[in-house]
Amino acid sequence: MKKFLMASAATALLAGPALAEDEVRIGILLGFTGPLESITPWMAAGAEMAAAEINAAGTFMDGASIVTTRGDSTCGDAAAGTASAERLVTSENVHAIMGADCSGVTMAVLQNVARPNGIVMISPSATSPGFTTADDDGLFFRTAPSDARQGVVMTEVILERGFTTVALTYTNNDYGRGLADSFEAAFTAAGGTVTINAAHEDGRADYSAEVAALAAAGGEILVVAGYTDQGGRGIIRAALDTGAFDTFVLPDGMVGQALVDDIGDGLNGSFGQFPGTDSPGAEIFQGMAAEAGFDGTSAFAPESYDAMALILLAMHKAGSTDSQDFKGYIMGLANEPGEEILPGELARAMELISAGEDINFIGASAVALIEPGESAGNYREIEIQDGEIVTVRFR
Repeated sequence: MKKFLMASAATALLAGPALAEDEVRIGILLGFTGPLESITPWMAAGAEMAAAEINAAGTFMDGASIVTTRGDSTCGDAAAGTASAERLVTSENVHAIMGADCSGVTMAVLQNVARPNGIVMISPSATSPGFTTADDDGLFFRTAPSDARQGVVMTEVILERGFTTVALTYTNNDYGRGLADSFEAAFTAAGGTVTINAAHEDGRADYSAEVAALAAAGGEILVVAGYTDQGGRGIIRAALDTGAFDTFVLPDGMVGQALVDDIGDGLNGSFGQFPGTDSPGAEIFQGMAAEAGFDGTSAFAPESYDAMALILLAMHKAGSTDSQDFKGYIMGLANEPGEEILPGELARAMELISAGEDINFIGASAVALIEPGESAGNYREIEIQDGEIVTVRFR
């Protein structure tokens, strides 16, 4: 099995734990603390379920066992996320990373850890359009679609509900800026009006000034391109407290039951979207997740299952844990031709691969990878009704 070495951390690696020859280590780098911590547990559970499914088959790379190791990206602190990724690579000896999650941290890890070490990353949730053109040496993939696509979908959702003027606030980072820009471009091109496009900082105790500026600009509704457990939540609470807005548009980073429970009735009638599909694979995954004790409809949990599965199936096809050997197989595994593979069928996938047959991994999110290694994209439109996140339709 290949081991990776950062030139600046040779001593740390030599002091790290020994790696068994038949053991494959995969890092799960997600924001277990930070602005998405309320949905992260289900993302990690989805990834770990895929690894457990392949382990149970006993046929992965001639009987090698998979060990998953968690690292905290923090989602919001690029330096801390990078340090966590360095630990996974140099001390835990991981062969690939499922993650990271938030776009800014993911970009920092890609450039400062993955590329220098030549290690594959598949993110289930980094959606910034910037990744489409980022230098990645063919090492970065994502099972969630770009926010260039989400901006168009969000425009359709809003206009179909009869709203033509919106105020827009976004978290001041790569994710927020990318989504805000793509949405404003799509919405104005479709005839809508964005009255204000203003950043907000996470971590503040009071968002009354930001909400006052948004209210002064006007708009029928407020689009909040933020995070469920950070500034986005604060913006909504301040808007409701002051009566500035009573209906909110919730993009993917704002969709979580914890937010709905915390805000209460004030969110009823608000709506939004996040990556999702009504494919047969999604239904199977939700049943598997329920049996395992977690919510398979939670944002990015299906994409996490798919990201882990693609890493491991590509390794199996290459017969190698070296990213340079297996990275070239990832795109082909997630596209035609070949037998379609759904959740729960990873053992069958390995059997076909070993027999020299093609597979088309559909997975839990109906993933289809397009150049440069990102999901083409499916979305679940939701509305908050009586304190619950209710699916309206799929797009």
